[in-house]
Amino acid sequence: MARKMNHLERASAALADEDADRLTVYPIACGVSRRLIGNGKTTYREWCQSPEKFAEGFVAAQKAFDLDFSIGLMDLSVIAGDFGAGVRFDEENTPFVDKPLIKNLEDYDRLEEPDPEKGRTNVIIEGSRLVAERLGKEAITSAFLEGPLLVLSQSAGAEKLFFDSFEEPDTVKRALRTVTEYEKKIVRRLGATGTNAICWDYLWANYSCLDDAEYGDLEGDVFAPELNEETRRNGMAVAIHNCADLPHLDTQVKKFRPSIYSMAYYPLIEGSKTASQVIDGGYADNTLIAGNLDPQLFERGTVQQVDEATRALCQEAKTALCRRGLRSRYCIASGCEVPPTTTCRLENIKAVSDAVKRYGTLGERSQGSGRTV
Repeated sequence: MARKMNHLERASAALADEDADRLTVYPIACGVSRRLIGNGKTTYREWCQSPEKFAEGFVAAQKAFDLDFSIGLMDLSVIAGDFGAGVRFDEENTPFVDKPLIKNLEDYDRLEEPDPEKGRTNVIIEGSRLVAERLGKEAITSAFLEGPLLVLSQSAGAEKLFFDSFEEPDTVKRALRTVTEYEKKIVRRLGATGTNAICWDYLWANYSCLDDAEYGDLEGDVFAPELNEETRRNGMAVAIHNCADLPHLDTQVKKFRPSIYSMAYYPLIEGSKTASQVIDGGYADNTLIAGNLDPQLFERGTVQQVDEATRALCQEAKTALCRRGLRSRYCIASGCEVPPTTTCRLENIKAVSDAVKRYGTLGERSQGSGRTV
């Protein structure tokens, strides 16, 4: 049995596939973290527009739920809103675009880069700085940004964007270039905050929407690689989150080579890959794979049901890692964000961490066997 590690030691070992005391754990508890601050009275509207409240929530979540990572997801309308799309801020719901910015082809060329030191982009930058200052010696911290194709789909609507990309691809690509250049500026500012990584949401690398050539043409061949490289150039690791049902794993894992890849599993969708299938497919050979607990468990399940699901996933992941000759390269996580509702059961989030301590323990690799003992 490996010695008991702290969060930073365990996460670092898992990223390098070194011996660890147990699997890492990170239920994606983001917006729900606001319920841990302000005597439980901080609203979503307040939390997502204040760097201090944003950071305070993530720090409280990491400590309350005993998490190995802290990944600063706010919502998917941040950058589109700063470009000028109308965003609706309900008191307790996740903000969303209700007034698209791009209504015709000419609007793609009218995009102007906003000031990254203003708007909610700045909330993420300054919030990430505060999280890194307060948690950097305890856990790996990461900012979270929407990829350029996701930003543009938020700005125009997905149906319009993909129709326009078929009819006028060069026009759409000019807008993607504008978004990419703006995001490079964000990356450079995040690089000065002390955060360890940026988690990119490249959602549209999804076979339900685009094939390899289509995704590569729009984002995967140029814009995403540029942002990945800019992230590394500024001293941060690349993480990727994709909760799509059929993600492009060869592109996003083997081509982009992120340090962490976070994904979901959809048991009712043919072709959606289980944790063991992902590990057996070689995707964990160089990347820490995270997933794939059902987020609705946190809203609808009991502590016992969460415990059982976590136990099953730990056993599946450990068995597959052993079969592949890997030590620790899997993180027990939700497939997407824990529901940031006022009714989400906070005890279920802690139940995952507690269960991983019981069921996710790892042994040291025996000499020359390629297996754990």
